[in-house]
Amino acid sequence: MVSHRRTSQRGQTTLTSVTVLSAALATAAAALSAQPATADPSGARTGSAKAAVAGHPADATDREGATAQVGKLYEEAERATEKFNGADARTKELREQVSALQDRAARTQEWVNQLRARLGAVAAAQYRSGGLDPTVRLLLSERPESYLEKASALDRLSGTQAHELHRLQAATRELEQQRREAARKLAQLEIGRAEVAHHKKDVQRKLASARRLLNALPSGARSAYERASRSDGRDEIIPDLSGVVAGSGRAAAAVAAARAAVGAPYAWGSTGPSAFDCSGLTQWAYNQAGVSLPRTSQAQRGAGSRIPLSQARPGDLVIYRSDASHVGMYVGNGQVVHAPYPGARVRYDPVGMMPISAITRP
Repeated sequence: MVSHRRTSQRGQTTLTSVTVLSAALATAAAALSAQPATADPSGARTGSAKAAVAGHPADATDREGATAQVGKLYEEAERATEKFNGADARTKELREQVSALQDRAARTQEWVNQLRARLGAVAAAQYRSGGLDPTVRLLLSERPESYLEKASALDRLSGTQAHELHRLQAATRELEQQRREAARKLAQLEIGRAEVAHHKKDVQRKLASARRLLNALPSGARSAYERASRSDGRDEIIPDLSGVVAGSGRAAAAVAAARAAVGAPYAWGSTGPSAFDCSGLTQWAYNQAGVSLPRTSQAQRGAGSRIPLSQARPGDLVIYRSDASHVGMYVGNGQVVHAPYPGARVRYDPVGMMPISAITRP
């Protein structure tokens, strides 16, 4: 069951402020999605940001709109990051498969060469004894399988020669199959590389748009936003987790690792140990406990048993948004540790900071 221990007075005050800030950002993001069709969907500067760039003061409403747009861009960048992570994981797997196939093909080629060498010795012996049997020429050809389809050819071979020829035939066919499979995987790998590059550009474009908007804000508003983003959970948000017990030894080790990462910067595509994105943090934390998790938040949603929120225990993965584009780790007392977004640091936040898609127990 979720613990309802009271936090310390200091922790309670700061947790309340974070909850209010999170709710305000969520409300602003929702308002942004309802903007008229004249809003720029590409993430370009809004009118308030343009006015600030042009040297005109922006009022409070404009500043809130720009801040909401930054939050929206960061959310979109996180979705693109998880797509990048998934494509990158698939290409790594394909590279390993291609490498294994190439190694197998090299070993099979060596075996084919050895068989040909032995058959060459047979041919040399026949030549020295008075002539080269046409069937033995078959054995030395580059593609003997076409001739092998004729049963009469095998009838002309001795038992030893037929055995060697069958072995060569099987090895040659296996080699060709391995080469075809390797070529198919290489084609998939090229597609995967292009997909990785596409998602990488998408992330970079959205982050650059967010940075332009932030730079266009008045210095006071920008400083306030960045101060809130840098909250690292060490000096400002320290929930009372004393007495909280994880469901298993592995979960306890993962929770300890996640809590030790509090304060580390968010970096998209990163899996630690010095920087993380959201799924990189949970993957790294469980790896410290000897448990292998998939790379993306979408895949992590299916990496264990589904648990209702009322039964959440420390170490459970909390998956957010309908598209499962964000993940945090439940650490007890209604709190998660997560890597929020670019510019922020790994920190504690209330488990209900955004809509929950699923809770998974690895």
